[in-house]
Amino acid sequence: MAKTVLVIGANRGLGLEFAKQYAGDGYDVIATCRRPAEATELRRVGVRIEALDTSTSSSIDSLAAKLKDESIDVMICNAGVYGPRTDGLNDLPTEDFDLVMRTNVLGPLRLTLAFADNVARARGAMVFMSSRMGSISTMSSASGIAYRASKAALNAVVKAASLELGKKGVRVLALHPGWVRTDMGGPQASLTPTESVAGMRHVIDKASDLHGGLYDNTGALIPW
Repeated sequence: MAKTVLVIGANRGLGLEFAKQYAGDGYDVIATCRRPAEATELRRVGVRIEALDTSTSSSIDSLAAKLKDESIDVMICNAGVYGPRTDGLNDLPTEDFDLVMRTNVLGPLRLTLAFADNVARARGAMVFMSSRMGSISTMSSASGIAYRASKAALNAVVKAASLELGKKGVRVLALHPGWVRTDMGGPQASLTPTESVAGMRHVIDKASDLHGGLYDNTGALIPW
């Protein structure tokens, strides 16, 4: 029986590449996006597509109810936004900061709660797309302060979830995908989405001892 992968935020970039690679290897893939009718490239992949807006609890609750009987071997939370591209410490419009935190932190927390039982049933993994920019120990710039703050907060959610869900046999980890040529990473980035996702899949699938930490796409531990 094929394993099931839930990819949240799969209409482009890394999420789309995760859906392509897992589907190509015979996994049952459930891919979410806010507007399925507009997800032309995702529809070409041939996966099950579900509507989901991670910024609203009602949308998360609706999908959780729809999938309540599914066992999920891997949940990949890829939904996220960068927010204002600032160069240093700057005041930010409240609505911009709130959007970044709601999307990058509150959404993943709600998703963790909504699908914990599904992943526990399969003794699977919950994987969250974080960033080295959220590492306080390695921070050397104040650029993108809203994004940095949100990823540091997400890392705290991941650690807390690992402490609770690890007791149920669920691995929980945050991944830094590297500098990837996506809309967020830009055209000068060093990795293609294919290379980045292949590396992260190896970390997810092969390194069963990785839990409760932030790792890059090679499996190397990044300090909080």
